[in-house]
Amino acid sequence: MTNVGWMAVGLSVAMLVGGTLAQAQHQHGAPAAKPAAVAPGPKRVTMEDLHRGGGVPPGWRFAWPAGDAAKGREVFAKLECYQCHEIKGEKFPAVTPDPARRGPELSGMGGHHPAEYFAESIINPNAVIVLGTGHTGPDGLSIMPDFRDSLTLAETIDLVAFIRSLGGGEDHAHHGAAPAREQTAGSYRVRLAFHASGQGGDHAHHGHAAAATTAAGHLVLLVNDLVTGEPVPYLPISATIHTDKAAARSVNLVPMMGGQGFHYGADTTLSPATTKITVTIGKPTMRVMASASSRFARTEAVSFDWKQ
Repeated sequence: MTNVGWMAVGLSVAMLVGGTLAQAQHQHGAPAAKPAAVAPGPKRVTMEDLHRGGGVPPGWRFAWPAGDAAKGREVFAKLECYQCHEIKGEKFPAVTPDPARRGPELSGMGGHHPAEYFAESIINPNAVIVLGTGHTGPDGLSIMPDFRDSLTLAETIDLVAFIRSLGGGEDHAHHGAAPAREQTAGSYRVRLAFHASGQGGDHAHHGHAAAATTAAGHLVLLVNDLVTGEPVPYLPISATIHTDKAAARSVNLVPMMGGQGFHYGADTTLSPATTKITVTIGKPTMRVMASASSRFARTEAVSFDWKQ
């Protein structure tokens, strides 16, 4: 493919993912240790459905395809990404750290961002710019090089798969943040995080770890439809917090808007002794059309191990 052709592909992908990614802070990292990547089957729609939806299927959302993590590691080495990004536990050629080129460490980054976000970091690194050392250069732009002329689309897909596969060992922390917990439950993708008070922002997609003592903060739950990828409102949700030193307690999570969008949340405290949080999702309280009723017909429960 010519550079012009690849640039067109890169721009198209960047435009598709940019809308959903602009609200997240930009890190060139890797996802949670083996996040549960559920790939729904292909959508089938009529031409009338496309016209009715303004050119896209109902509930459509761009989904980055799965790739080959092993091949992606080869791409990472070929591009010498290890010159700027450290990955603990991986054996790449030794380099002399250059402070002017050091980007964020990628160890255990898999659960911090979705695949589309990593793809945008590679294809269009200046779409979102994180301010600070290791992210921004003297010109105010991202220090991440633009690789759209250096990669095929297949290599980009595999490289994202490699970054998404990183996990285990020492998790990379975003200013003391613990990796978000993410699972699927029935027809939902559920992402749970805890944002300790005084650590900035009113809503986080990755949770901040509690200190050595009980921490007050905001419990955040994102619930998305597995089929459409859209947030699901009007759900009765509770979280049961288990510790090894006290009786379990429950808090109701209510729908709310924050600086980064819609979520279910509650102001609460978490003890360092917290071992598990179980989230119970009731049936929607809004009307569900017949075409989707079978997917939202029962109460779902999912448990997250919670070791600070």
